[in-house]
Amino acid sequence: MPKKKRPKKNNDVAPPLPKFTGFRPLADRKELRDQLEAKKAQEEEARKEAQDAHESARLRHSQKLQTKPTTPLSSSSRASTADDELTFHRMMSGVAPLDRAGAHRVPVTTDASHMNSRLAESVSDRARTDAAEVRDHLQNLVDEEIKFEITEDGKRAFGRRADTSPSLLHSLQRGMLPIDARLDLHGLTTARASERVVDFLRQMRASGERCVLIIHGKGDYLPGGGVLRGEIVTWLSQGRARKYVAAFATAVARDGGEGAVYVALRR
Repeated sequence: MPKKKRPKKNNDVAPPLPKFTGFRPLADRKELRDQLEAKKAQEEEARKEAQDAHESARLRHSQKLQTKPTTPLSSSSRASTADDELTFHRMMSGVAPLDRAGAHRVPVTTDASHMNSRLAESVSDRARTDAAEVRDHLQNLVDEEIKFEITEDGKRAFGRRADTSPSLLHSLQRGMLPIDARLDLHGLTTARASERVVDFLRQMRASGERCVLIIHGKGDYLPGGGVLRGEIVTWLSQGRARKYVAAFATAVARDGGEGAVYVALRR
């Protein structure tokens, strides 16, 4: 018997369609759209908040920089800075840089010359001072060797250095020399009057004056006469004033008489 042919399988048959489940209600789709929009709005709000926070922080930082007070240098700080600069300049003024080979220093002559000049001036001043002190010392030794010849009678007194001409004393006794300056000692203590006499005679001799009048007062109201009247002869012949005196004599009546004394100054 002939075999029966089996029907061929058709592989091109389309798959079965899914079962139709029906359409979703409109209410469900609207709810889904609202959820998406709400989420998008939340994300936008969060982004704006972050941006606002960042901008606010930036503004605060900028304002802080602008309003930050600048502390000016006080006068003491400026003085300290100036002192430091001056000290550094002084310390480095005498330092000479090495040459490229480092073998020797470049000579600096400006500061050295200035220093040598100041040193020379200091030595010169000191030498002049020493010379003046030596001259004064020698003059004092000579003055101590030269004595005064003094004559007193209780009311009048006169005297001269041993190396002074007697004719000068005679002229002084007669009031023949013109008076170049006067010194009044009334009202002064003995110590103060002594200092004034020394200063007065020194200045007058330095000025080139020849004859001066010292008014010491008569002191008639005191027993034995005035104190200055008794001291004036000692000051002029033995005290510090003697180095300026060539001769002295009680003044004549028109110039004060027994209350004053002429003094001829040494040339």
